[in-house]
Amino acid sequence: MTGPREPDPLAVAVGNASLLGAGYLLLGRRALFWSAAAGTASLLWLTHETARTWCELLVVLWWAALVAHGWWLARRHPAAGPRRGQRVVALALTVPVLAAAGWVRFDAYGIEDRVTEARADGSCRAAVDAQEQVAFRHRLLAAPVAARGDTVVGACERLDTAAGYLSGGLTGDLDLLESAFDTLGAVLGEPGNERTVEATLERYLGRLPTDDGCLDVRIADWLRDRRTGPEDLTGPASAASARIAPGALAECGDALMGDEEWADARESYRRLLDEHPGDGRADDAREGIRKASLAIELRRVRDLVTAADGMDSGYCREPAKYSAAPAYRKGRSGAVFVGDTEYTDKLPEAWRADAPDAALVVCADEADAGDVVETCRYRDHKGRIGSVRFNKLAVRVKAYALRTGKLVTDRTVQIGGKSCPGTLGYFGTLPSRMAVTPSNADVRDAFAPVVGR
Repeated sequence: MTGPREPDPLAVAVGNASLLGAGYLLLGRRALFWSAAAGTASLLWLTHETARTWCELLVVLWWAALVAHGWWLARRHPAAGPRRGQRVVALALTVPVLAAAGWVRFDAYGIEDRVTEARADGSCRAAVDAQEQVAFRHRLLAAPVAARGDTVVGACERLDTAAGYLSGGLTGDLDLLESAFDTLGAVLGEPGNERTVEATLERYLGRLPTDDGCLDVRIADWLRDRRTGPEDLTGPASAASARIAPGALAECGDALMGDEEWADARESYRRLLDEHPGDGRADDAREGIRKASLAIELRRVRDLVTAADGMDSGYCREPAKYSAAPAYRKGRSGAVFVGDTEYTDKLPEAWRADAPDAALVVCADEADAGDVVETCRYRDHKGRIGSVRFNKLAVRVKAYALRTGKLVTDRTVQIGGKSCPGTLGYFGTLPSRMAVTPSNADVRDAFAPVVGR
């Protein structure tokens, strides 16, 4: 067994300052050397795994303890004294180790500074790029510093998730928008993330408005109505809502008009006037309301006209107005004829008009027996003679002014025609009463007073 060497206390202390236990080798204490190396490795790995500052303090205390213990052991040796060679060897070993460790820590702090600057500029991309320069050596010798950069990267990853949610919100998924703002609020609650959160929100708000006006209305309403959360989020959201809402309401109204969604279009225009009365699109919105209201009226009139198959149905039972209908002008106004159209179908085409261009809606009831025109005698098939009275056709007629929906005529017209034909066709017994046979001219003459012809 090799006995203890003659150690130089300073050389031993400097050797142990390498944290490798080299001073113990100068003392010939191999067991202490391996113990010191194992202790150093354990503390460094603990620091790597936990990335806590107290672990680094343990390493410093361990370093001081090794230096002090090596000095103390060497001073106790009876032959202790200066040894130039030992000092050179200790310095040759310790100085590179400490210099390398110092450089690694210096580099780690430099990376941290770049990460911090990038975050302060609101650039998560630059912060992540800087943090990617962290290697195993940094995590071993400057773990807490590297961990602080990891925290920044983690926040940026959450902001990337929030940005994805925000993009989903641009398609109209308001649940994703809610999730995005919740994530932004959580990241904003952690110190130092103000600019990166602001930049993420600015990028989203800068993509507004979209190409869909009605979608923009929904997004603007959501941004305006979101009251919870930090002012750094609700403030820009409200400002963006105020910026895009007027144009969105106008574009949405126009789009709905194109899709013939008249009621929704009118509501969009009305919101523009109510919520943004000073907007430059106010006159266009008023015109849009007028057109939408007319379209709603016209659709209702057409539906009622289609449903009118008698005096007690459709337009005849529930007359409605179309404000853009022409005013009634005698001899020049067209009419829509509904109800029982057996005879009104024989009226001239010049008297007719479609709902938008008609001045009147004329409802005709089923024909009934009118005034007696003539009584004629006929022989029935058994040779007996009987009398047959011929009556005009009595048709009750109601006429409504389409512009107002108000009743302007309620009368019974009587349609004349041919009576007492030479040969009478009938089934069964000889009838006592029959209607005249009107010509188109007879029908026209009867209805002319109703439509002003």
